Amino acid sequence: ARNFSRAYRFLRRSATADRDYPAEIVIRVCQAVNLASVWYPKQVRCLQRSMVTTMLLRRCGVPAQVAVGVQNVPFKAHAWTEVKGHAINERNDVQKIYSVWERC
Repeated sequence: ARNFSRAYRFLRRSATADRDYPAEIVIRVCQAVNLASVWYPKQVRCLQRSMVTTMLLRRCGVPAQVAVGVQNVPFKAHAWTEVKGHAINERNDVQKIYSVWERC
């Protein structure tokens, strides 16, 4: 829990850039995170994946945000990355399945 709160504060404080960026950068960052996730020795959780993806995209000038959502029945929680309100590297209906609880 301590590591999550530290990561959350770091993400909250990092600037969300909004400048011109090559459209392909989002695809390249998502591919890099997917590849790294395959070779990571532990199971990669959605929160870890979305925070890393968001930070990498922000460093490339992409206005990315982490969204954390919940589903009531059955109870589930999930995190994903959004760029300009669209979920990336995620199922198409993630924003319909989960009610957004927090964005940062």
